[in-house]
Amino acid sequence: MTHLQTQANFGVPGQHYLNAYTPGDDFYAMLIDSHRDLSEVQSRAVNTRLILLLANHIGDLRVLGEALTAARAGVAAAAPAAGVVAGVAAGFAA
Repeated sequence: MTHLQTQANFGVPGQHYLNAYTPGDDFYAMLIDSHRDLSEVQSRAVNTRLILLLANHIGDLRVLGEALTAARAGVAAAAPAAGVVAGVAAGFAA
């Protein structure tokens, strides 16, 4: 049984959006802004802290295990020339 939500699930509870993709775009903009003007080392530190904060928020080891497996499979399946973004997108399509 799968516990991991892999379909787009972005938004604010109770808020309705004109376009289904808008909340995902909003999150992507926030993610990019959180890295603006940081060095590569600082950017990696932000990613690490974000992963740990969200993992703690989720808490369910079944969900976290499924997420780790899906993330690794998405990276392994992506061709090196496809880049990181394609690998991330493939993980959500799975």
